[in-house]
Amino acid sequence: MNQFKAFWKEEDGIGVVEIVLILVILIMLIVIFRKQITNIVSSAFAQINGGAKTINKDISIK
Repeated sequence: MNQFKAFWKEEDGIGVVEIVLILVILIMLIVIFRKQITNIVSSAFAQINGGAKTINKDISIK
């Protein structure tokens, strides 16, 4: 009976379960919002590339 109580009070494995649940939720959110995330990242890179062209126009190498 004492071993059962000690096993019941042991909480070492709870951290692993919590991490797995958080990862599952994050993966589900990524799958659900995949198109929106792709659109956001694509538009961000388009703006970065467009801005880089205007910045590099004034730079000259001597």
